[in-house]
Amino acid sequence: MTSYNILEIVGTIFSLLFCYLVIKENIWCWLFGILASVISIILFLKATLYAEAILALYYIAIGCYGWIVWKSNKNSAIKISLWSLKINSTVIILSALVSAGLGFILSNYTNATNPYTDATITIFSFLASYKEAQKILSGWGFWILINATSSVLYFQRSLYYYAVLAVVYTFMSIWGYYRWHKQYTQQQ
Repeated sequence: MTSYNILEIVGTIFSLLFCYLVIKENIWCWLFGILASVISIILFLKATLYAEAILALYYIAIGCYGWIVWKSNKNSAIKISLWSLKINSTVIILSALVSAGLGFILSNYTNATNPYTDATITIFSFLASYKEAQKILSGWGFWILINATSSVLYFQRSLYYYAVLAVVYTFMSIWGYYRWHKQYTQQQ
C-alpha cells in the first residue's frame, strides 16, 4: 500500500464524516471537510485532475465560510430555504457557461484528464457548496448529480476509494435531501 493509498483512505474517512455531519447540521462537518480537502489537493494533482484540485482549495475556503456562518447563527439556527426558479435558472446557466470556459482552458492549455467533465463538476460543486453553507435545499439535487458523475471520473483515474466515496455520497445526498426537505417542511 502506497502513501497515496493511505492518504486516499484517510481523505475518504474525513469526507464521509463531513457529509454525515452536514446532513445532521452539525458544525463540526466543516473541520472534517477542510481536512479532507487538504488531502484531496495532493491526490488530485497526482491524478492530473487540476480543476478538482482547485475545487479542493475552494472547499477549504467554503469550509471556513460555512463554519463562520453556522457559528455566528448558533443561537438562531439557519433555516433551510429555497431559491426561486429565476435565481436557480440564472445560476445554472452562468455555471454552465463558466464550466465550458474552464473546460476549454483545461483542454487547450494543460494535460488535464477529462477537462470538460472535470470543469463542470468543479463549477457546479462551487455552487452546491455555497448552497450547503447557506442551507439551500436544492444544493442536494446538485450533489446527487455531481457525485454520480464524479464516481466515474475518479474510477477512470484509478482513485478507487474516492470513486466508492462518490457512490456513497450519491446515496448520502439523497438522504440529505430528504432529511433537509423534512426539516424545511416542519419549518413552514
